[in-house]
Amino acid sequence: MISDLYNQHTITPTFLNHTFIPLNIQVSASTNDVLFIDTENASENEELIFNWFSNQQLSNGLLESVENGNIVSLYDNALAAMVYMLKDDFTKAEKIFDFFNARIHSELTNGVGGFSQLRDRSGVPNNHRWMGDNAWLLIALNNYKDRTGNASYDNLASEISNWLRSLQDTDGGLFAGYNPDNSLMNFKVTEGNIDAFNAIDGYTDFHSQLLDFLENNRWDDVDKNLVAWPTNPTYLYALDLHPWSYAIFNNYPITALTTAHRFLTTKTATNGAQITGYCFDEDKDTIWPEGTGQMALAFGIAGMHNEKESYLAEMENVLIQSKNHLNAAGFPYASNPGTTFGSNALWTGADTEIAISGGAWYLFAKHDFNPFAVGRDKNIPEVEMFWMN
Repeated sequence: MISDLYNQHTITPTFLNHTFIPLNIQVSASTNDVLFIDTENASENEELIFNWFSNQQLSNGLLESVENGNIVSLYDNALAAMVYMLKDDFTKAEKIFDFFNARIHSELTNGVGGFSQLRDRSGVPNNHRWMGDNAWLLIALNNYKDRTGNASYDNLASEISNWLRSLQDTDGGLFAGYNPDNSLMNFKVTEGNIDAFNAIDGYTDFHSQLLDFLENNRWDDVDKNLVAWPTNPTYLYALDLHPWSYAIFNNYPITALTTAHRFLTTKTATNGAQITGYCFDEDKDTIWPEGTGQMALAFGIAGMHNEKESYLAEMENVLIQSKNHLNAAGFPYASNPGTTFGSNALWTGADTEIAISGGAWYLFAKHDFNPFAVGRDKNIPEVEMFWMN
């Protein structure tokens, strides 16, 4: 006890990879309170990945999704905006938001509406408008508003929310979006539906009806998991639904994380390293760093810190040094050639070039940053939490 001390003493806290402010405090028996502020130091790998994100941004605010590519993904740029927020670099995040804010009338609310999933580095869209990608931009905007209180993008957020709501069908589910010819994509993607559920503020009839859709059309009551492709048993389950559902819904079964072992595999990566991690689906033909990072984050949320640290360390086995930027690194989209969710082959370079998504989720897990946290507490009536039954 401090009150039992004789004379003055110096308290100097130490903990591996942490910095304390102040460095030490002089105390005596008359000292009432001792307070140190603890900050975890960024590892060398974290700094290399942050540097890659910092250097990857183009003058128009966008980031190419893959180094040495000419494809800009809306989802990836939403992730990048939140990576910048982790470093309190709101200026870089705002450059991404400014790009889309300037295109509300020309893209988002024009015709059938929505922002394109993909565009080229100059910003020209391909007009394939996916619901889930737009939901991710709204999730990033929600996090920005929560951290800064800045209302500059409130109209952008409101218009994205309106567009997402417009996709709701009579069964409560949201259609996938629109094709380049403006025809409706007349099917529903489970991941996009839970993203939109989280992204749209509050708990309203919209949310209640969406939960009805998920319970009636996407819930496996035996496995206690949401499913991706109900009519295709080979690809019934998708990895990202496991960590995302756990991160989105309060009181979601922790078994979602253990049943994800169905996707777990060990591979010799293209760089020659052995890596254990998660595949997109149960064919287990490659390891998906992004999905492995998502699982690491979910393990952290669940308090399973050994598992979190283990899979982050596994990811580091496929860390790639940047070919374009000094002191910068990141993860490929996949550990080796294979297929994405389903049977479609990955593109050439998916296993050799740095991609945004793996680095983003690695950093989210390292910093215990749940991008869904801002929209998580919706006061859902317990009777509507079908996953608790």
